Amino acid sequence: MSSQTIGDEQLHKLEGTFRGTVIRPDDTDYDDARAVWNGMINRYPALIARCRGTADVISAVNAARENDLPVAVRGGGHNVSGSAVCDDGLVIDLSELTSVRVDPDSRTARVEGGATWADVDHETQAFGLATPGGVVSDTGVAGLTLGGGIGHLRCKYGLSCDNLRSVDLVTADGEFLTASEDQNSDLFWGLRGGGGNFGIVTAFEFELHSVGPDVATCLVFYPSDQLADCLRAYREFVESAPDEVSTLVFAGELPDDDLFEDDDVHRQKSAIMGCYAGPVDDGTRALLALRELTEPIADFSGVMPYTELQRILDEDYPDGMRYYWKSLYLDGLSESAIDRIAYWADVAPSPLSTVDIWQLGGAIAQIDAEASAFAGRHAPYLLSVEANWERPENDGANVEWVRDCLDDMRQFSDGSVYLNFPGFLENGEEMMRTTFGPTYERLVALKDEYDPTNFFSHNQNIAPSGSDRTDGGANTNP
Repeated sequence: MSSQTIGDEQLHKLEGTFRGTVIRPDDTDYDDARAVWNGMINRYPALIARCRGTADVISAVNAARENDLPVAVRGGGHNVSGSAVCDDGLVIDLSELTSVRVDPDSRTARVEGGATWADVDHETQAFGLATPGGVVSDTGVAGLTLGGGIGHLRCKYGLSCDNLRSVDLVTADGEFLTASEDQNSDLFWGLRGGGGNFGIVTAFEFELHSVGPDVATCLVFYPSDQLADCLRAYREFVESAPDEVSTLVFAGELPDDDLFEDDDVHRQKSAIMGCYAGPVDDGTRALLALRELTEPIADFSGVMPYTELQRILDEDYPDGMRYYWKSLYLDGLSESAIDRIAYWADVAPSPLSTVDIWQLGGAIAQIDAEASAFAGRHAPYLLSVEANWERPENDGANVEWVRDCLDDMRQFSDGSVYLNFPGFLENGEEMMRTTFGPTYERLVALKDEYDPTNFFSHNQNIAPSGSDRTDGGANTNP
């Protein structure tokens, strides 16, 4: 479908009210503009509206609604599902809205909807402040926050969405709203963990905390034949760790010519990565036990700038590689769960793939489960299964490995998932109902109020009651 679907008159109307750039399929920059981080995603929108401000977002929303075009919203373009781009529709692209304004006195930051966590960290660390972000700096603020936001500071300061004070939003009817505890509070509840279902967030206001400039970190690699023993010791460590400690475990081949001796590059390994959100000396002592679980292959733990920690995984997830990630909240690390994690890490078809265990609890669990839409506060751990590979001919084996692993690991879970690791959103309604449980109907009520036609459906979708428009293309494999 070409941009003529919208009609010349309507297209000129959009361009006449637009300060940014409207990109058509025959423009030279179209292919670059439609590309997203996940190389498996190859979609062809009818138009891409690259916005320069909130007025542009309103114009693009109105044009899509008036011409009945499917809509995708692009922030960082980093979600594994590829929901930032759609076929035969209008992509509302916020990637140029990257301003971050810090108020060090009130310890807040106003962050535009296209910013990445690298943009946020650069500005906030100038004042020795931070808000919980992700663990890859190229990740977009908007998608991560609306889905919850699990990062290096989570056990001390909670999720990204827990640190929101307010959001600015454009609704499906082109209206501008502010949502906070005091304004449109029900909407604010749903935006904190309910995904991008209720509108386009053009700006976030975050609470900031004293972090850095240096932090104590842990990054230690162990041999895979010690994985079960390491996970048992890790489980014991987590049970008594202070909230300042947030850690995760990776299990797989983890090949890296720059980090390991030749004999160890392609050896199966596990890695424990952690951060201490507090005084460096206290953190070095608190993390020491994780470095002595058994004899390590290599230990890169130490003190580093917080911004460096935030970037340390960036090179492992380059643009254009092929990705398929899914997740489950685990009810614990039982002996049986540990055995199955070790098995699935060992049979991964790609050397770049990992089975990961994220420590939760701490500040995440201290917030009442009904205070926001986020659905994972009950869980002590998150399991994420990351298939990462390079060649299209290996798509089937890698996707199958993830799905088989998740099917097996459901025996240790209530079936709920982290919205930012959703696969390709297959079985979308079932996934969302299972994840949110009784809360799902409250989210449907919000959808009925703010998006009754399911205009924003190319996402981890919650369909309004009575709607037959249940997905905008995101709930199918690319």
